[in-house]
Amino acid sequence: MVDAMEAQEHIRVFYDGACPRCVKDRDNFQRLAGKQASCVEWFDITEQDQALVTLGIDPDKALHELHISVQAKNSEPKILSELDAYIVLMSKARLLKPLALLIALPLIRPLLSRIYHSMVERRLARSGRA
Repeated sequence: MVDAMEAQEHIRVFYDGACPRCVKDRDNFQRLAGKQASCVEWFDITEQDQALVTLGIDPDKALHELHISVQAKNSEPKILSELDAYIVLMSKARLLKPLALLIALPLIRPLLSRIYHSMVERRLARSGRA
């Protein structure tokens, strides 16, 4: 799955700009991705509920799970979320590609999904946005 997605031309990441950790993760990705970062656009979902709905993304879900839009040349964008989104995004950075492959493993994926959701819920609760 990751190899097929690597050929995609453009990725738009819908991230929580009100979350300092999310902003730091964005900055780290851009640094690690190097030249590949140019194919990634970052869209802050803060106060953008209508824009998300227009794109077919539930704003509450976007707050709880990473969402990306992947668009190849001459095709419609495809929305991916949670670990699928991370796998595609991480595969764009040479240093993160092995981690993307690890995350995709059938035995690892469900465990990481539970950990991921737990961390997001704690982050949102700490910020009073749960």
